[in-house]
Amino acid sequence: MYRAARILLVLLGSCSPAPVLAQLPFYTDDPAVTDSGTLHFEFFNEFDSLQSSQYPNLRQNTANFKVNYGLPHHLELDLDAPYLSIFRAIAIPGASGAGDTNMGVKWKFRSSSPGSHAPALSASFYVEFPTGDERRQLGSGLSDYWLNSIAQVPFNDKTRVTGNFGFLFAGNTSTGVIGIETRRGHVFTGGVSLLRDFSPRLTLGGEAYGGIADTNGLGRSQLQGLVGGMYELKSGLSFTFAALGGKYEASPRIGGQVGFAVDFPALFRRSNSNQVFSANSATDFFQASTLSHRRIP
Repeated sequence: MYRAARILLVLLGSCSPAPVLAQLPFYTDDPAVTDSGTLHFEFFNEFDSLQSSQYPNLRQNTANFKVNYGLPHHLELDLDAPYLSIFRAIAIPGASGAGDTNMGVKWKFRSSSPGSHAPALSASFYVEFPTGDERRQLGSGLSDYWLNSIAQVPFNDKTRVTGNFGFLFAGNTSTGVIGIETRRGHVFTGGVSLLRDFSPRLTLGGEAYGGIADTNGLGRSQLQGLVGGMYELKSGLSFTFAALGGKYEASPRIGGQVGFAVDFPALFRRSNSNQVFSANSATDFFQASTLSHRRIP
């Protein structure tokens, strides 16, 4: 048991020597993909006060776990799953448990060049599986299919603007009781963010994000704004923070978010010396492995 614990500590302590670049805490996705052979992990916890039209639902807490793995040819695999807690009016039981699970793939097909204002371009496709309990409002009960396009334009070496446009072929954008909850038709989503690096460690920015369904009914519109940033605590580990607020039933009234992002080494990639991991020494393995690099926007 102690041997396993030592190996785990080595794993957790062996983050990339380069800084992490993640989309957290923003909902607008950036065009960056994880380096091939690198494991990227993100976690955030968001606590939201809901719109009055959501009564008897009053507040929702979302703890979200996301894992990315980089593939060759600028591809990335994604998996994320939330754990939700819904707080309701007095005498009405709340609910907590796992929400719906997302799986997706992202492809970066155009990179930006230093000194150029030509955009970096990516696209992603996600499928959300109805793993949450629909009866307790922890899941939508629907399978979602979502195509998203991503563009990022650098103003200079410190400031950039990112835009997203998405289309849901089926399903909706709900996470618990937040999001568009229509059950038929299509949903159009979009977002724009502006980020600036104020120092090598600190990035701050703001965004507007929303969506609308092509069918009538409550919960068909979503519009929210967010201000926040990320701070590099150490090489390979960043702390993220945000405050947000929204309009319409599908958006939180006001909320706050904290999280972190970390890159792990390429655990399954051999170094040029072809040294192989030995169960007798976790240290030898990491000396023989190629460390991950920064995710380049």
